[in-house]
Amino acid sequence: MKNRYNPEEAQKFIERYGDFPPEMGLRVYTSRLIGQEEDLVLHGGGNTSAKASMTNIVGDEVRVIFVKGSGWDLADMEPAGLPGLELAPLRRLRSLAELSDEEMVNQFRTNLLDASAPNPSIETLVHAFLPHTFIDHTHADAIVTLTNQANAEALLKMALGDKVGILPFIMPGFPLAKAVIDLYERQPDMECLILRNHGIFTFADDARTAYERMISYVSRAEEFIAAKIKERPLPPPDSAECPDTDIILPLLRGALSCTEADGFQRLFHLHIRSTPEIITAVNQPDSHRLYGGGVLTPDHVIRTKNYPLFLDFTDMISEEEMADHIKTEISSYVAAYEAYFSEQVAAKKVERRRLDPMPRLILVKGLGIISVGKNIKDTIIAADIAEHTLAAKSAAASVGCYRQLDPSSIFDMEYWGLEQAKLGKKKPLPLEGKIALVTGGGGAIAVGICRKLLAAGARVFLADIDAERLQKVRDILKGEGSATMVRAVTMDVADADSVRQAYAKIILEAGGLDILVPNAGIAHVARLEELDSTIFHKVLDVNLGGVFEVIKAAIPLFRRQATGGNIIINSSKNVFAPGASFGAYSASKAGAHQIGKIAALELAELGVRVNMINADAIFNAGQVSSGLWDVVGPDRMKSRNLDPQGLKEYYHQRNLLKTEVLAEHVGNGVVFFASNQTPTTGATLPIDGGIMAAFPR
Repeated sequence: MKNRYNPEEAQKFIERYGDFPPEMGLRVYTSRLIGQEEDLVLHGGGNTSAKASMTNIVGDEVRVIFVKGSGWDLADMEPAGLPGLELAPLRRLRSLAELSDEEMVNQFRTNLLDASAPNPSIETLVHAFLPHTFIDHTHADAIVTLTNQANAEALLKMALGDKVGILPFIMPGFPLAKAVIDLYERQPDMECLILRNHGIFTFADDARTAYERMISYVSRAEEFIAAKIKERPLPPPDSAECPDTDIILPLLRGALSCTEADGFQRLFHLHIRSTPEIITAVNQPDSHRLYGGGVLTPDHVIRTKNYPLFLDFTDMISEEEMADHIKTEISSYVAAYEAYFSEQVAAKKVERRRLDPMPRLILVKGLGIISVGKNIKDTIIAADIAEHTLAAKSAAASVGCYRQLDPSSIFDMEYWGLEQAKLGKKKPLPLEGKIALVTGGGGAIAVGICRKLLAAGARVFLADIDAERLQKVRDILKGEGSATMVRAVTMDVADADSVRQAYAKIILEAGGLDILVPNAGIAHVARLEELDSTIFHKVLDVNLGGVFEVIKAAIPLFRRQATGGNIIINSSKNVFAPGASFGAYSASKAGAHQIGKIAALELAELGVRVNMINADAIFNAGQVSSGLWDVVGPDRMKSRNLDPQGLKEYYHQRNLLKTEVLAEHVGNGVVFFASNQTPTTGATLPIDGGIMAAFPR
């Protein structure tokens, strides 16, 4: 591992944060150095601290400790992420025989310098009790590879030398802090402290030494492991074909769905990680033995659960075989998790609300890692942890024999209130976990639909044949804070092959589909006697054929998932109230509307609801214009002798409510149907301000 400390850079940080003691600038600098190394920490793991002297509000000089706050990542640390606490009251807590977690947190809040600061790390007392000015703590892969061994202490001493203190696994909090300081006082010459099944602390009175000790000791562990791997490499992997993801991912996603205690239908996002190293690991002849053990460090259990699920589709040809295999293995996994939970609550004589029992990591022969999460962030975190875990367990096999932590300790961490707080307990959004596809994604109405779907918690894929307009809409939505939740897929809805390819991308990236919004459409202005038949058929191909193609391609997906779904067709006011010189558009939209009714009849047996929205006179959504009005507008303005603003006002005034119809109004309608607020299918919802001639009938 490379030592990245640069004295000139360190000085810049001291100057940048000159309103704080110099220790703050150095603490931010080396925290970032640590946080940028994925082999040291992942996704908020690890913590750092610094002690300094400050003058309080009444002029007294006091010692304070700045320690990483909850919710902050070392990689992008700022002073706001290092809440300060008075040090002396924290150190006096050592005299107590016991201290509950709740009271410990209360003491942290009581002694904060700023009442609005985030909660300090649950390991704050470890940092406070140790005397050093700078303390760094990580879950370095190489260290936990050695700590999770049957003969861990002997291996650690061989690899790291004599100036190392070693403790067995102890739950973070007051007992760990007391054990750490007791050990340090018995071994005051130690330069680092190793916690079995957990990680490493290094410390010193200057930031550079504490950081360089971290790099040095982790590097020694890496070199020791590399030598062992050279002596005892893993055998060559089995060859295995990659299973058909178009089939297994929707089957898997459906089998993972569950109903939570409050009745909420939980659907998960899936993410595939498939590097050559991962394929080599999952294709090992004894992969169950190598990778079936528990987590590297208990902190991971809230992200990944303790064990992965294994799936092997070798020699399976039929979809039915694959579905049965998935259901059988998930049922076994769930049963084992429920047994673990029951055993632990009985043994500990406690009451806990069981978490959902579904796996968060699935190892698939020939494919790699499939991570499972309630949102995109969770799936990425789980996949990152899994990738590092596979590498560490592969190394552990060469070093010796991997030894997992006991179930009792895992349960304590998994159901520990302070750890669960990291995940949050917010009420789920109505479309949380659901995946939506909106065609015509480069247009104004798509902007409004997507905004509302995103706000309701859905992940959205935008599709359009016009890549430039599509990218513009995606950039707008990304700029509004939806970077990870909105994706763009180029698709020609009138081309069955293009539709299939786009669906394959969506399945590969997210695992399936729950909400389909056929919204793509084109227009042409011409009286029937002047309407070119080629143009007429082109409009039909997109507005009618495109709706048919995207619905047809979605049906196998909905069938495999077996979790229901929603199709919401953006029809048009013209379905019931067509306009002269608008025959191709009106006829094609009416056909699409009728296809929607047929789909409602045929897909009800799958639990898929199909409804229509008839919108009118939506000109733009901010910077994005309506493709329809780009075509129709000039003719309408000319016939009525109006400018663009006058045309908008004309359409506002012609509806009964005398109101402007916005793209977001269509989005509200889509979310209403997609969130199953009423048992409705085959319905038509006008969003037009009230056009009497277009009343559904």
